[in-house]
Amino acid sequence: MSASAQVAQRPSKKVPKPKRQTTFNEGTGRLAAILLSPTLLVLALVVVYPIISALRESLYTSGQQFDEDGFVVEGSQFVGLDNYTAIFSGETGERFWNAFYNTTFFTITCVALETVLGVAMALVMHKAFKGRGIVRASILVPWAIPTVVSALLWKWIFQADGAANALLGQQILWSTEGWQSVLSVIVADTWKTAPFIGLLVLAGLQTIPDEVYEAAKVDGASPVQTFVRITLPLVKPALLVAVLFRILDTLRIFDLPYVLVGANKESVETLSMLAFDEASNTRYGPAAAYATILFLYVAVVAYVFVKLLGADVLGDAVQKKKSNGKRRKDRAGAPPGATTIGLAGSAGGSGSGVG
Repeated sequence: MSASAQVAQRPSKKVPKPKRQTTFNEGTGRLAAILLSPTLLVLALVVVYPIISALRESLYTSGQQFDEDGFVVEGSQFVGLDNYTAIFSGETGERFWNAFYNTTFFTITCVALETVLGVAMALVMHKAFKGRGIVRASILVPWAIPTVVSALLWKWIFQADGAANALLGQQILWSTEGWQSVLSVIVADTWKTAPFIGLLVLAGLQTIPDEVYEAAKVDGASPVQTFVRITLPLVKPALLVAVLFRILDTLRIFDLPYVLVGANKESVETLSMLAFDEASNTRYGPAAAYATILFLYVAVVAYVFVKLLGADVLGDAVQKKKSNGKRRKDRAGAPPGATTIGLAGSAGGSGSGVG
């Protein structure tokens, strides 16, 4: 009895409380805000402010107009959504839907061709062979050339006495209305920007370890199976980001068809060219309306692309943030003395065994 009483009266050892693990967000939010404030300020000036200005301008009309009494009214007048409703009616509506179709057609066709050629270029540049550096440089040269300069080069090629007609042995007027002007824009744009996709895919190929291909070779996989089952899935994140960038860029295509074919050509007129034509004729309200519609079109396409195909534009940051939040929630939902009780229970069990 005395031994057990002494054991009962013995003071229990204080179990130290587990140290609270600090997360990355604690104590660094203010510093991150200070460091990011210059970038956010620049983005607000060059992105947010122009968007708001375009939205405001699309609700007004400018230029000389006549009031009900026949007097000239100068300056801007608030017209609400009249600039938007006018886009979809009459000849203006036909011109808008034609530009909308051309923009979508160029985007789908050019991006599809550029993706196929870009992946092929990346596979060629990834191979180890003599003179690989020269091949890489020659493939990337078209992408380094400014778009306007590239359009001028292709304009000389597609002129009546140019190299294209000399090779084909025919006299095709490439800059006139018709399929030939559409084909010239597709060829020039594919030649110009396919290396961009190839460059990003090449970066993705270089992250694939060689052991994966060696294992596939040991298993007897053919080159086609290796590409479909190994290369394509592993390079998918980089490929999707490259395709997304090209889609967003092609939807805003302006300078290439404008310089190569010319303005006011129905077969190649895009939404950007339509907005520029309205602005050049001092119809700033309708031009801002066209630009706003194009902005919404680009935003919807980007959102749908990311949601459907899962392009990892933001990387793993969002996933890590979700996992950290889940861990904190689980830790907060656990009983407050669970760890201490477990340690005390184990200590009490060992003490009773000794006694």
